[in-house]
Amino acid sequence: MVTRNTQFAFGEYYHVYNRGVEKRVVFNDQSDHQRFQDLLYLANSSESINVRDIYRTHDSPYEYERIEQLVAIGAYCLMPNHFHILLTPLVDDGVARFMGKLGTSYSMYFNKRTNRTGRLFESTYKTKHVSEDRYLKYLYAYIHLNPVKLINSDWRELGVHDIDATFSYLQNYRHSSYLDYVVDEKRDEAAILNRELFPDYFVTTDEHQKELLEWLGTIPRVTLGINP
Repeated sequence: MVTRNTQFAFGEYYHVYNRGVEKRVVFNDQSDHQRFQDLLYLANSSESINVRDIYRTHDSPYEYERIEQLVAIGAYCLMPNHFHILLTPLVDDGVARFMGKLGTSYSMYFNKRTNRTGRLFESTYKTKHVSEDRYLKYLYAYIHLNPVKLINSDWRELGVHDIDATFSYLQNYRHSSYLDYVVDEKRDEAAILNRELFPDYFVTTDEHQKELLEWLGTIPRVTLGINP
């Protein structure tokens, strides 16, 4: 496990994840999901930002031109009470600065919207160094298949019996980078990713679908110590 004090290395990949304090839900509806996804883009900058100003002056927050990115993001997924991000640092202390801006900005938004106070996420985000190529490739499947738990909570233990329904659900789950890998039509949220800085495992959209299908059929399997 990597701690906040770890020196993240350039050119290395990291799986970062965190969940709501006491496992509470942190994404209640479409507005919450969209704000966090917008912040994955807007907070990834060395400059200070005023999100309200950006919303007011841009038709889309993804039109905002960032000066210097802190990290490169390869994949992500938002779940009701936690999130996953696959990233690599681009500047010194980039991971800590990005995660600090992301967590602080979203927590302020969420607390104001729900009239609550206090910490929203667990105090220390978890980070695992991706030391093997097979682990890095596995993470794309793990992260993008996370939403399957919402319709089939024990699929990892018992398997998936309706593959078509599962892929249909993923196709309509907009709160991850899955669609940016398997749909040809580019959406605004694709700007969150820096795919060129990650191995090009999936040259075509069908290749990632095939990879996910292989993992769906490999039950039970070792999850390489990933939690949640």
